[in-house]
Amino acid sequence: MKKLFAKARFLLLLAFCLAVLAGCHGQQEQEAFTVPEEFDTSRNYEITFWAKNDTNITQTEIYKQAIADFQELYPNITVNLRLYTDYGKIYNDVITNISTGTTPNVCVSYPDHIATYLTGDNVVVPLDGLFQDETYGLGGSGLLFDSPSQEEIIPQFLEECRVSGHYYAVPYMRSTEACYINKTYVEALGYTLPETLTWDFVWEVAEAATAKNPDGTFRLNNQEVMIPFLYKSTDNMMIQMLRQKGAGYSTDTGEIQIFNDTTRQLLLNIRDHVETGAFSTFKISSYPANFLNAGQCVFAIDSTAGATWMGSDAPLIDIAEEALVDFEIAVMEIPQFDPEHPQMISQGPSVCIFNKEDPQEVLASWLFAQYLLTNDVQIAYAQTEGYVPVTSKAQDSAEYQDYLSRAGEDNDLYYDVKIQASQLLLNHAADTFVTPVFNGSASLRDAAGQLIEDVVKSVRRDETVDDAYIDALYTDVTALYHLDEHTASSAGKADLGPLPGTAKALLGCLIAVWALILLCLIRKKATGRP
Repeated sequence: MKKLFAKARFLLLLAFCLAVLAGCHGQQEQEAFTVPEEFDTSRNYEITFWAKNDTNITQTEIYKQAIADFQELYPNITVNLRLYTDYGKIYNDVITNISTGTTPNVCVSYPDHIATYLTGDNVVVPLDGLFQDETYGLGGSGLLFDSPSQEEIIPQFLEECRVSGHYYAVPYMRSTEACYINKTYVEALGYTLPETLTWDFVWEVAEAATAKNPDGTFRLNNQEVMIPFLYKSTDNMMIQMLRQKGAGYSTDTGEIQIFNDTTRQLLLNIRDHVETGAFSTFKISSYPANFLNAGQCVFAIDSTAGATWMGSDAPLIDIAEEALVDFEIAVMEIPQFDPEHPQMISQGPSVCIFNKEDPQEVLASWLFAQYLLTNDVQIAYAQTEGYVPVTSKAQDSAEYQDYLSRAGEDNDLYYDVKIQASQLLLNHAADTFVTPVFNGSASLRDAAGQLIEDVVKSVRRDETVDDAYIDALYTDVTALYHLDEHTASSAGKADLGPLPGTAKALLGCLIAVWALILLCLIRKKATGRP
């Protein structure tokens, strides 16, 4: 009898552990990919590549040229390109296709999105083994093109592609944020741009720019419209402010820390500048570049990748020619709280690979993804906007250095504002940071921007924005983005929802085991055996 109960206890413990493991259906550990010893060139492969461009025909042509050049090297691999104009649409389509098993082979996406893809079972290929493979890995001997080694990928850019200790992507392009400044207006207000922008300086100048003439027009531009300080991405604004302040945002394990006193003070300060008309956002007012180019803005913060829209001579101006105002433009890093220790975000698309049943198909996908890191592709794409290549191999090349040296030769390929924006990131790569990536980090990023957007909207509606308002805002934003679930998950208290089928099956087995034990006990009692 003792042996019987000992076995029962063991089976009970085993079933319980398996059920718990099966029930944890958050971020899944993806199976390591075993690299084939040799790529089978006797077979034909057809892979799909999902990418984004900003309706930029030049970028589209670069993708097409890269595919053509790659297929010339590997004629047995056909790459089908599908272009999107929005990363969010790529994300939504991938999520939909995960459930139907029809994900693309290669996809340009943000690491925050990739972290959500990892909640699926063996969906995304871990790249650690592929990185290190001597034949087909980064800089591998069996490649038909000149691939960078892992050491030649900029470490700060590669780090963003690491999730839960494994690499699930390679960086494709990187940018940061820049402050595009109407220097003419700054000097007209009696100020001189400092070597490093500070928040105090920007707020002071922005407030000075709100002064009006007796007829109600603004004194600085003699127009009816003036928004001195415009921010494109308020999620980046909040994230960078908190980082510069050394305040909490989130931990690497996904603990939500953004709802703190520093965030409160930042929001109340932003409130004050909205009340005077000194500050607004893209979502509320429209593109900062349009206001800057029309002489209706002093400080416009946008991505360095948006540089081709900024300035009187910008190649991608979106306003009527008669609305343009001629001014001297300056490109500087975003405002800082501590100019001696600048902090700015690193952002930009990465490339991930989705798992397929055929390892040869996965290897073909990896070969193409890796080809996107070659100098020809990296330099060509970086020249379209204010991106920078993600490898030192491309950055240090004679071709790229020549490109940088020719700033201002024309207002197209060598547009000086675009090259200044790229140079800004190159000069400050060591000052960049990335936010923790986990399932839910994309929601947290959205929430960071929502806090600012809601405050700006409420002020413009003449609502009272005080401590009580901030308390309610924290509660509303937490619920809107389900951040309480992520916080509970990080503390081990998440409601994981219904158990998956595997867990239910294991629990069924557990019930059956106890039923058999009960039958044995009844039988032994009936027969009188000990």
